[in-house]
Amino acid sequence: MAIHEKRFRVLNDVAPRKGGAYVLYLLQQANRAHHNPALEYAIEEGNRLGLPVVACFGLLDGANGFPEANARHYAFLLQGLADAKAGLEKRGVGFVMRKASPAEIAIDLGREAALLVLDRGYLAIQKSWYGEIAKAVETRVVQVEGDVVVPVETASSKHEFAARTLRPKLHKLWADFVEPLAARKVEHKADGLKLPSEIDPSDPMKVLAGMTLDTDVGPVKRFVGGETQARKRLKAFLKDGLSGYGNGRNRPEAAAASHMSPYLHFGQISPVEIALAVRAAKDGDDDDRGAYLEELVVRRELASNHVFYTEGYDHYAKAVPDWAQKTLAEHAEDPRPYSYTEAQLAAGETHDRYWNVAQAEMRVTGYMHNQLRMYWGKKILEWSPSPKVGFERTLRINNRYFLDGRDANSFTNVAWVYGLHDRPWARRKVFGTVRYQSENSLKKFDAKSYVKAVETLCAAEK
Repeated sequence: MAIHEKRFRVLNDVAPRKGGAYVLYLLQQANRAHHNPALEYAIEEGNRLGLPVVACFGLLDGANGFPEANARHYAFLLQGLADAKAGLEKRGVGFVMRKASPAEIAIDLGREAALLVLDRGYLAIQKSWYGEIAKAVETRVVQVEGDVVVPVETASSKHEFAARTLRPKLHKLWADFVEPLAARKVEHKADGLKLPSEIDPSDPMKVLAGMTLDTDVGPVKRFVGGETQARKRLKAFLKDGLSGYGNGRNRPEAAAASHMSPYLHFGQISPVEIALAVRAAKDGDDDDRGAYLEELVVRRELASNHVFYTEGYDHYAKAVPDWAQKTLAEHAEDPRPYSYTEAQLAAGETHDRYWNVAQAEMRVTGYMHNQLRMYWGKKILEWSPSPKVGFERTLRINNRYFLDGRDANSFTNVAWVYGLHDRPWARRKVFGTVRYQSENSLKKFDAKSYVKAVETLCAAEK
């Protein structure tokens, strides 16, 4: 169960520091104690060098907090870190958490490390941390991919046009990457190390109360963070949701969703672990498994491809393809059938009952079914004074309320509303040749049952 060689990138190609006190692992994107290739590699190297392993996490706070993150996001993150800390310490891995950026804590603790191991994410802010670390740390720095099934550059060396261009590339490769990952035994426990840790995430709400951040969007009850909770949800999905997923995934009332997206966003479960479990599931048929793996691997990794190869993926002028910008500009002065302010949209105060319900689900519970997300985004474009304003509104509302906001999927899905990974369609007002979505799309599922389900979910949050 070796870690695939394509998962490795050496960022500082020097020998491990002689006399180092430990192997350091920066827990940043893969916030879990199991099925984590970066952690398992750190343990392998610790065993080889005769050293303990220390995992560290830098908690951004106040003015230096993670962009657009609020109490909702931090509560879920901290719940996951409490779970990760317990799992790491049970395995004999040390855990240090401080108020610092990921780069700051890695550079500081890296001064005594024989080797520094990083996991990987594809957002611009993450790339900047990795670059800062590689320049400042004087020992060997190795990055190990554990956030996607197939590492982005291995799957493709360029920005892909659409799912149909990336899909065959992934299909050729992913069998080699969907492999079990055994937990390595820690031969040198970290119990004897005396490393000060400013924060103990074992009480997530206590840590949250001591932070300076946006508390207007609060924690949710619908989702509890952590790899333990992620596996419970996955097990329930495989038992009750996978069978019929192929036909039911586009019907929000069908309860066919796995709800893995928040856990994947915060790195609390591995996509490879999910793929293995889906592949081995007794319930469901090949169509169900294929439909789920399409979402988990092809669609999710198309998003990673987009943010990795697009500088300015969060800006309208950079993220939206030229043909779409041109046709939207040609229709920018078309009269809008309805016009709403951003505050009205966020509050769900439109004429469209079903849109308002979808917005309520997001605002109150931190989640919205993907079928509704498409309709939701297209209507913001239709009801905004210009395409650029609509793009910016959609992204801000998305990132503020969704638990999995500020994610490669979020940036990509919002840009899709405006033509990314799509083709020209029939011309119409406001949209030009960008794909339009009407109220008729609501007829594809039982909208009244969806409304009742959301009302129940929102009531449970009170």
